[in-house]
Amino acid sequence: MIEIRVDVPLAGSELRVEARLPAAVTAVMGPSGAGKTSLLEAIAGLRRRTRGRIACDDVVFLDTERGVAIAPERRRVGYVPQDAGLFPHLTAHGNVRFGAREDERRVETAIDTLDLRPLLPRHPASLSGGEKQRVALARALATSPRILLLDEPLAALDVELKERVLPYLVRIRDEWKVPMLYVTHNVGEALALAGEVLLLRDRRVEAQGRPLDLLSSPGLSVEAEAGIENLLPGRIAGHDAAGGVSRVELEGGIPLSVPLAATRPVGARVMAAIRAEDVLVSSAPVKGLSARNVYEARVEGLERTGVDVTLRCALTAAPSPWLARVTPAAVEALGLKAGQPVWLAPRRSAGRRSDRERDCPGAARGEARRRRRCRAATGTRCAGPPPGRRRDR
Repeated sequence: MIEIRVDVPLAGSELRVEARLPAAVTAVMGPSGAGKTSLLEAIAGLRRRTRGRIACDDVVFLDTERGVAIAPERRRVGYVPQDAGLFPHLTAHGNVRFGAREDERRVETAIDTLDLRPLLPRHPASLSGGEKQRVALARALATSPRILLLDEPLAALDVELKERVLPYLVRIRDEWKVPMLYVTHNVGEALALAGEVLLLRDRRVEAQGRPLDLLSSPGLSVEAEAGIENLLPGRIAGHDAAGGVSRVELEGGIPLSVPLAATRPVGARVMAAIRAEDVLVSSAPVKGLSARNVYEARVEGLERTGVDVTLRCALTAAPSPWLARVTPAAVEALGLKAGQPVWLAPRRSAGRRSDRERDCPGAARGEARRRRRCRAATGTRCAGPPPGRRRDR
């Protein structure tokens, strides 16, 4: 349980947040300038003028009424910024070990969790964007954190690289059991990873709840207008070179055919991404359609998201609903309503997965902020050369 009740002085106004976050992963969402990054910095101890109370389980980071204020390096916070924040003069192995508190077993476990062994001798300049983020995640885990703070770690990556890194975030959530706050603008990422959404607007809490429950809320609806992806973890089940497809087995044993990905070995973890607007919806069994992926489902709910309507559809074996996006005219024409059986047919191009990583550099951030974040992320002061620059948000 993460308890937050803070006032954080910022330029122009104060960030004021009061929330109790019971979920393993909480997605922090909202428009630019809402205070998402500042909230993470306050939890990490980087905003020294913060007032109020911050606690993670039974450890109190800040309680100004009682005069408690733990230093950033003693909070054991794993902080991963958008640009990864790696030290360019250290190898990947050196970056992971930095600040690891001499717990080599923890270092080795983090390396194995993120599949980093082939990358350990290399320096950050030779790593792709996705590889850098995996090293940064391993470094955060190796510090034995009480909490992970991930500040848009996938924002600087292209779509394919996001799908490459997301399975590792799911694995961290499921295997490490470390509370996580995850800043994102991507509704699909929130749906795939988080059990709770904290929605900020104008430096205040606008809403809090399960991602699907907030889908029609004004704030999340605006974020959803850019598109919603069903992000579905699975494994490569086989390849059909003659047919031009690879077979993926999603959670629950659901089969999915995707464009051929012969370079990915059978058994490899993948994250299939199916955009909600790329899911065709039929009110009757589908016949004579070229789509290989057709699933019977039942409509759980309909939410107005911008100009469209998002359907929440339950597949028998799926652990969570799939989302399909249609026009209000389609809802009326098909007579769609909660409880109705439907058949879903994702377009062939919709079931993407990634089989490579490409460089995707971040952009500018100030050196002073980098040093503060390094101190929080590694539990020590850093004096190394600055990492790549990143874009201000």
